[in-house]
This record gives sequence, structure tokens and C-alpha cells, in this order.
Amino acid sequence: MDAVFSEVRGVLDVTCGYAGGHVPNPSYELVCSDSTGHAEVVQITFDPAVISYSELLEIFFGVHDPTTPNRQGNDVGSQYRSIIFYHSEAQRNTAEELIRRYTREKLFDMPIVTEVRPFEAFYKAEDYHQDYFKNNPNKPYCRFVISPKVSKLRQHFLSKLKVTA
Repeated sequence: MDAVFSEVRGVLDVTCGYAGGHVPNPSYELVCSDSTGHAEVVQITFDPAVISYSELLEIFFGVHDPTTPNRQGNDVGSQYRSIIFYHSEAQRNTAEELIRRYTREKLFDMPIVTEVRPFEAFYKAEDYHQDYFKNNPNKPYCRFVISPKVSKLRQHFLSKLKVTA
């Protein structure tokens, strides 16, 4: 998701990491063991004068599958669950209302299983996870998993992209 949100106008910083578990400072290997309770997440710093929290959530739901528990494509395990960590009651309400709206509108063929939980702690992932797509564009994972998400962003959210020279 860092490759996606890094291209969005108003997003100031995207950091890959882990959240939602019970082990402090977990490593990637430990998170992948499915024993920490953490999800792989991105922490986004954004300018609300340029892009709203609601717009960020619309992009989130527009580029990944919120209907598969503990899975994103071929990535399987609780660390791949669809989850939103909110920092305020306003953010919680916005996320829950958007899920209700998408459910009413039957935007997805299956029920949305995205968790909405209070933010507690974020642990930055190892350096090699940061800007992974940008630094490894030809790796199979980037070509077959990340690239389609970036393509969805560019196709469906063109007006939200940063202007590049």
C-alpha cells in the first residue's frame, strides 16, 4: 500500500510497519509466523487541507480486497487482514460509515470484513520494506501484486495523484 499512497496528492509520508498485535518491536519474520497478532500496515501522514481522511479510505477500499479474511491475493495469514486503525472517534465514525455505505450499495460481491480498531502502537518495518516497489520494480512480487494496485489507483483515482514533472 505504500506504493499506492506515495502517489496520492496530500500524502506527506508513508511508512511501512506493523500494528495491532501484542509483541513489541516485532520483526518481519516474527509477524509472518502469525503469532504476534500484528498486521502489515502503512502509517500515513497527510495534509487534510489537500485530501480528507474519507478520500484516503476510498482509495484504500478501491485498491485492495476488503472481503477476504486474513488474505490479500496470494498472501495468506492474519498479518494480511484488512484493517483500519483510527486515531480519533471522528476517524472511527468515518471508517464505519463508509463500510456501511459500501455494504448498502453492494459495492463488493462479498461482505466487507475490514476491521476498524483504535490505534495503539505502530512499529516501523525494516528498511528494506520501505519504498519496496520503487526500489524493486522488476521483482515478481512487485510486478504481479503491487503493480496492479498502483494501476487501479491511476485508473480510478487519477484526480487524486500528485503532479509529477
